[in-house]
Amino acid sequence: MKRFTILSAIALFGAAPVVPVAARTVPAAAATADFAVGPQYDTTHVYVAPEDFDRFVASLTATFGGTSTKKGAFQVTPTTSKTLSQLVLTPAGSVSVFGFTTPIPFPFGAERNGYLVTDIDGAVASAVKHGATRLIATFPDPIGRDAVVQWPGGVGMQMYWHTTKPNYPTLATIPENRVYLTPDAADAFVRSWTGFAHGRIVSDDRAADGGEIGQPGKVYRRIRVASGYGRMTVMVSDNQLPWPYGRDVTGYEVASLQATLAKAQAAGVETLVAAHTENDRQSAIVRFPGGYIAEVHSPITQ
Repeated sequence: MKRFTILSAIALFGAAPVVPVAARTVPAAAATADFAVGPQYDTTHVYVAPEDFDRFVASLTATFGGTSTKKGAFQVTPTTSKTLSQLVLTPAGSVSVFGFTTPIPFPFGAERNGYLVTDIDGAVASAVKHGATRLIATFPDPIGRDAVVQWPGGVGMQMYWHTTKPNYPTLATIPENRVYLTPDAADAFVRSWTGFAHGRIVSDDRAADGGEIGQPGKVYRRIRVASGYGRMTVMVSDNQLPWPYGRDVTGYEVASLQATLAKAQAAGVETLVAAHTENDRQSAIVRFPGGYIAEVHSPITQ
């Protein structure tokens, strides 16, 4: 059976069994370098039941457009497992879809996304230097290497590197990684992430309308960050959130929210939070077949 890394599986490259990798010396300068490649290579990881797999992929492309790789059944973890796997490339963001037919080995399944980096050793060393913890040791495959890390606040991400850089289309809009944290972890997370990602804080609103996160009548802190990995919004509150807030790990920007919601509805996507105004955007939260929950928004032009 072919083995695939958790991110390259959906690109349909073969991989070999994991073998021990000797520790490598990482130059001090590498720990402070910027390892980002581009947001089109940053994929949201979506895990669905095998019976929902095809419906989910079809609804995603019907909603956002784009293409997908050929579906296959592979081993994508360094230990024994099997999953259906497919990469969906939409103009609004890339999605790695997994439908495991076996139990999912730890720590996979909890990572929210995967980021392509220029140097996996340097990137992991930099992440650890900036406060991340490795959840699994870096493991190799014939086309690259991978690692999973966790940032302050429990934010899990995967990093991957290919010997030959993949070539995905440039995105029409950049998705945002949506992170919900309490004040206990927020500053530590933002400090760690911006240090690693060479990110810049675009805005830091300490009195944003709580209605944006299902807490009308309250205020919360909304931090927006930009980097070579794309956009991120950190929402800081008591995290006493009504469902589905907090389950939306990615926000997708579209030209017209109403037109996108109409296409989504026709494709079997359920609107959980109706379209409404939030600061500089029109926003809604939807649930795709298979259970994937996402925020969708369009900017308000002045």
